[in-house]
Amino acid sequence: MRLLFVALAGDGHLTPTIPLVEELVRRGHRVEYATGAENADVVREVGAGWVPLASLPPFTPPPRIGPDVLAAWLRHYFAALSATYPVLLAHCAATRPDGVVYDATNWPARLVARRTDVPAVRCVPHFASGGSFSLDARMTAGLDDGNPAMAALAADCARFAAEHGVDLDVAGTMDVPEDLNLVFVPRRFQSAGDEFDQRFRFLGPPAADRADRADRAPWSPRVLRAPLVYVSLGSRLTDADFYRAAAEALADGPWQVAMTIGGTDPADLGPLPPTVEVRPRFPQRAVLRHAAAFVSHAGMNSTMEALGQGVPLVAVPRTPEQVANAERVHQLGLGVHLPVDAVTPAALRSAVADVIDNPAVRANLDLMRNDIADAGGAVQGADDIERHIHTARRSA
Repeated sequence: MRLLFVALAGDGHLTPTIPLVEELVRRGHRVEYATGAENADVVREVGAGWVPLASLPPFTPPPRIGPDVLAAWLRHYFAALSATYPVLLAHCAATRPDGVVYDATNWPARLVARRTDVPAVRCVPHFASGGSFSLDARMTAGLDDGNPAMAALAADCARFAAEHGVDLDVAGTMDVPEDLNLVFVPRRFQSAGDEFDQRFRFLGPPAADRADRADRAPWSPRVLRAPLVYVSLGSRLTDADFYRAAAEALADGPWQVAMTIGGTDPADLGPLPPTVEVRPRFPQRAVLRHAAAFVSHAGMNSTMEALGQGVPLVAVPRTPEQVANAERVHQLGLGVHLPVDAVTPAALRSAVADVIDNPAVRANLDLMRNDIADAGGAVQGADDIERHIHTARRSA
């Protein structure tokens, strides 16, 4: 088969799909991937052809994220995705793929698949919405139709619909299920997981099947016998105040610390003890293999990487999506949810000590690690894609 994958940007959106691409290429399928230039080498490395999309323009959120920031992000992301629609439409019209496999936030791919009558598969790198749980409702809490930014987004959708002759409103840019939805968490981690029907396949994190290129470089802790605490707020968010609090919290304990600080100037953190190592970026999966605990923003990709290696979390979320992840970590006894407003050196220190030393957390981590190993990953996902597209083609 000839398949087109689509994910414009975002490590958490692209990374889980790469093992799927690799598995499908291994089976002899021809795969192309429409994404920004920053991801071209990654998709080529696993044997896919790169279909260029204009990269997502920078958007730097503040450390504290409220409804107005989220509304601004939604408009920013909508503008970037809108520009991908004519590119994807022209590509599908010219190449006629057998199937389109797209990231859930990349709604233009859904519209293009409908317009060209190509079977579509949706990849969900976060919680799926359905039944009693709606991630969209959490994301847009406090953003009613009277919010100026949301009203502007509705106008953006109307202009796009008129220009391209499609049906699109704000809801159409959010969660719209397909007949096959590949969800990159195990069912037990999914909120209200038992309420989802056969259209949803809970694969766990396919990224657990392979190490990213950056994680193949050798890495080991500075001190072999001291427990390692890894601290990271992900690739987009930085917060010098938080990094200083983490360094103060963990420097005088029995631990050593590896801390990702992104573009933050290390000088802004002040003097650091030798037990704290800071870098703009660490090879996360490699570090987690050594970690006793992970102080994290609780992005889903990071959460799944930690749970796949049995590492307990101290979740310090910044966005509504991350809050939902952190709450689930707490509900399932996989770590501690520490609200950002409750972060102090003493609270961080106590939370880290608790997740490392708690036997109940360890037992719950072992169960979740087994769930992830049994979920099927990239192999099951490739099976599902093949079956879905073959069925759609037979019934066409």
